[in-house]
Amino acid sequence: MSRLQMVSPDSEDPALRQMFDEVRAHGIALPNVYRVIGLAPPLLRAWLDFAWPLRLQAKTPRRIRELLILRGAQVSGARYEWVHHAAMARSVGVTQAQIDALAGWEQSALFDAREQAVLRLAEEVTRGPAASPACIEALKQHFSDAEIVELTLTASFYVCVSRFLQSMDVDLEPGLKDG
Repeated sequence: MSRLQMVSPDSEDPALRQMFDEVRAHGIALPNVYRVIGLAPPLLRAWLDFAWPLRLQAKTPRRIRELLILRGAQVSGARYEWVHHAAMARSVGVTQAQIDALAGWEQSALFDAREQAVLRLAEEVTRGPAASPACIEALKQHFSDAEIVELTLTASFYVCVSRFLQSMDVDLEPGLKDG
């Protein structure tokens, strides 16, 4: 059970209503995590302004970023993040076999060198304190500098997401199941 009472998805607060409508305009149901962050509307605004460009404006393939997010969620134990992003990953071409193999990605033939470099980044950033020079060098073999920035910011942001989700014990939405 969430540790804080979530704001209503039908909030009368004009600022919240606008942000919730923006989320819904992307064709998704309002996630509970936004309803918790909505307790502090200016922070929800900042969150959305950072999160949505990572999701919608990045140059790296969404499929690669979803693998990165899933591995970070797995390492950190963030069930809410895992469930949401497992569905997103499948929707952009990540196979169920790859999702099932993430815990042992280093020994799996299901991930190419590019994906392995990204999964290593996810692990190193999530475990902290930072990605190693060798990890960044491996990324340079497959990605531009701008793409490495995107991937590293994505990995770092989702560490924040997982810590927040777990600290607030945000409930999964009804009907969602483990990925």
